[in-house]
Amino acid sequence: MKARLGAALFGIGVLSLALAAGTAFYVAPSVTKLPYDLTFCNAQGKPDGCLKASVAVADNATFMQVLDNKPTIQRGTLEATTEVVPQASTTEKEMTGDLKGEAVVWDAYGTVVRTDDKSTVSQYAAELALDRVTAEARKWDKQYLDTDGDASKEDFVTFEGQTYKFPFRTERKDYRYFDRDLRAALPIKFDGTEQVNGTDAYRFVQVIEETELATPEGSLSALAGALAPGATTGKVTYSNTRTIWVEPVSGNFVKVREQQKKTFVPDQGGTVALLDADFVYTDDTIANSVKSAGETRDKLQLIGRNLPIGLAVFGALALLVGLWLMLSGRRAAAVGARHRADDAPVEDSPAGEPEAGPLTDEIPPATTNWKSDEAATVPSQRPVADEPEQR
Repeated sequence: MKARLGAALFGIGVLSLALAAGTAFYVAPSVTKLPYDLTFCNAQGKPDGCLKASVAVADNATFMQVLDNKPTIQRGTLEATTEVVPQASTTEKEMTGDLKGEAVVWDAYGTVVRTDDKSTVSQYAAELALDRVTAEARKWDKQYLDTDGDASKEDFVTFEGQTYKFPFRTERKDYRYFDRDLRAALPIKFDGTEQVNGTDAYRFVQVIEETELATPEGSLSALAGALAPGATTGKVTYSNTRTIWVEPVSGNFVKVREQQKKTFVPDQGGTVALLDADFVYTDDTIANSVKSAGETRDKLQLIGRNLPIGLAVFGALALLVGLWLMLSGRRAAAVGARHRADDAPVEDSPAGEPEAGPLTDEIPPATTNWKSDEAATVPSQRPVADEPEQR
């Protein structure tokens, strides 16, 4: 019984170790990839696992807004909303060659409105391909970034580096992050670890020093005419300090802050602030981001660490117990066999034959042929001394 039970446990142990290896080396890597079936949340935040819009607010901002076809400088609170919409059908159709199975297509939409009247200040639309493992932008001939509001796919751009996500298992190192205004990826440096709503996060900081933006000549003339009397042209400069807090296991953003400045420098007259705003994720966005990142983190840790370790420990214990039961069962069987052999009855020897051996308790029978008439004689008695021999 012990041997059979031990063999069963031994087999379960081998199976558990095989499952642990399969989970660690095949299942876990598959879940640390951007999936094809991500969806965007509806107003109720469903379905589960969908992507929620992120909202950042800049209080007391200075910004330029076109009113009645004329650039004007305004002050107030701005609200920036970013939505990411995965495109499963486009991914299936367009991701061919070295992108097939390795990249997914995401659409992104950004809108900045003033909170007092909800009027639009700026907006953009983009479509890009992301690497499923690193979440970096991949080269794709149909990617675009439109800042004119018509989502024209002729506005070609080359996305690079991280954009809307960091890689799964984010490391404490510097990365490159794509800036929409410069249309280039610049270094973003690891700046330490910090807790955001009780969740450990890596803080990354990208400092963009004041840089001249590529601006159409017609736009510069319009700015000069509206904001700098006497000027005919000029240049627009841009600077930004971008801070992103990333939950490292999932690679998801849990908080974002952007301190943006844009300045018009006319060829005559003083400079004009086109934008001076400090955008920070709202409390609701931070809470939703932390929750979503935590769910993803727990799933990845369960499949990538806890489950393989649990299966490996269980399998090792089952192997050891099974082996012990098999050995002890065999020893018990061997001892039982010896006892049965020792307790078996001894068979009697054949009739008339003494048992073999050098010793016996039988007394040999007295000889019966001492009176035999053949050549056997009884020795005569010796005469007693001094006694005449009788004849």
